[in-house]
Amino acid sequence: QVQLVESGGGSVQAGGSLRLACAASGDTVRLNCRGWFRRAPGKEREWLANMDTGRGTTAYASSVKGRFTLSQDNAKNTVYLQMNDLKPDDTAMYYCASGSRVRSGFCSPFEDDFTAWGQGTQVTVSS
Repeated sequence: QVQLVESGGGSVQAGGSLRLACAASGDTVRLNCRGWFRRAPGKEREWLANMDTGRGTTAYASSVKGRFTLSQDNAKNTVYLQMNDLKPDDTAMYYCASGSRVRSGFCSPFEDDFTAWGQGTQVTVSS
C-alpha cells in the first residue's frame, strides 16, 4: 500500500509562486508515475503534470506548461511541483497521485490510471 502526503499549499497573490510537495511512503517500487491534478470549485478534476520517477521524464498540460515545473528528491521519495506566475484561475485543491506506467510504457494523464491519492492541499490565488 502507498501513502501520499501533499504539502505546501497556501494563499498567494497573482503573480506569486508556491512549491507543492508530494511525499510517498509504503510499497512504491512499481509505481513509477507521480501525477498532479487539481479540482476547482464547480469543475471536474484536471490533470496538470506527470513525472516518471524512474526515468525522470515529465509531461505537462498546456494550461500550466511554462509556469509549473516538476522535480524530485529520490532520497526523500518526494516529487515537487513548482508553480510560478500563479493566476486566480489556479485556485483549486491540488492532489498528488501515484500509479504504474500504462501499456504504452508511459505515464498516463487519466486519473483512472492512478491507484493512490493524497488528501489534497488548497491553493488560493487572489487578484
